[in-house]
Amino acid sequence: MQVITGDVLEHDLPKVVASVFGADVRVRLVGNLPYNLSSPILASVLRAQRRANCFLDAALMLQLEVAERITSAPGDRAYGPLAILTSIAAEVERSLILPPGAFRPVPGVRSALVRLRFRPSPIPVPDPEFFERVVRSLFTQRRKMLRSALIPMAKATGSDSPRELLDRAELSPERRPATLDLEELVRLTQAMLTAPGR
Repeated sequence: MQVITGDVLEHDLPKVVASVFGADVRVRLVGNLPYNLSSPILASVLRAQRRANCFLDAALMLQLEVAERITSAPGDRAYGPLAILTSIAAEVERSLILPPGAFRPVPGVRSALVRLRFRPSPIPVPDPEFFERVVRSLFTQRRKMLRSALIPMAKATGSDSPRELLDRAELSPERRPATLDLEELVRLTQAMLTAPGR
C-alpha cells in the first residue's frame, strides 16, 4: 500500500492512479469524505473520470443531504446539478443511512453510504464544460419557467431567444429546470451550441 499525503483537490487524480496502479487500470474508490468538502471532491472525481475513466466504482460516506442530492431524480426537491453531473458518469444508489451516534466525535448531521458504479464510458454530452455551465445556470433559477430561466444563458452565449432554443430542443417553455432529465438537458445544450447566432 502507498499513502499519498496532500490536498485531494490539488492532485491530478488520473496521474495519481496511473503512477500507483498503472496507466490502464481502473480502481475502486473508498472514502469517508469531509462533509464540508464532499461536493467539491465528488466534482473532482467526476472530472477525473470524464477525462481518464480511471475508476471502476466508489463507496463514499457522505452527509445525508449530499447523498440525497446525488441520488435524486427529476422533480425531486433535492434534484440539481450534482445528480445530473453524477448520472453522466455513474449509476448511483444510497445503500445505508447512519445516525450521528455512529461516529466519534458525533457530527450534527446524519450520514449515508453511497455506491457509484462508473459507466465503462460516460454518457456522451456535447461540450462537457459548456453542458455543466448550462446546467448550473438553469438551476440557479430552478423554480422559474424555462422561457425565463434561459434568458441569462442565452444572452451570455449569443444564442437564439429562449423560445427558439426551446423549440429546437423540443421542450415546452412552461417547464421548469427541476423537471428536466439528462436527455432533455443534452438536447437543450445541443440547441444552444448549434444556434445560428453563436
